[in-house]
Amino acid sequence: MPTGKVRFYDADKGFGFISEDDGTDVFLHANALPEGVTSLKKGARVEFGIVEGRKGAQALQVRVLDPVGSVTAGRRERDRKPADEMVVIIEDVVQLLDGVSEGLRKGHYPDKKLGSNVARALRGLADQLDA
Repeated sequence: MPTGKVRFYDADKGFGFISEDDGTDVFLHANALPEGVTSLKKGARVEFGIVEGRKGAQALQVRVLDPVGSVTAGRRERDRKPADEMVVIIEDVVQLLDGVSEGLRKGHYPDKKLGSNVARALRGLADQLDA
């Protein structure tokens, strides 16, 4: 059976593409996923059968070989900040980004320290929302 990596998968639309090890792209429909699997992360290694459809190669009977772990997979719901605290944090981040965007409109990137702080704030916010 051929193997490859998930190039992308959109669970809402129910399809995506797998890049075979030789670089060929194969269409992936939701009905080819293993039972109980509703989504695949980009980069997950999979094994699959192939059938030629009207529009080209299509994956069948996908088996996940090496799932891509989330950097926050070990976090639990209790690690999240309460929603009322997150509102304040998000409002602060929006203000911070507004200031950065004003500078960018004038053709100026933020200085290294501010840029680093903005990046850190966005990563922390993303971690909280993804937990």
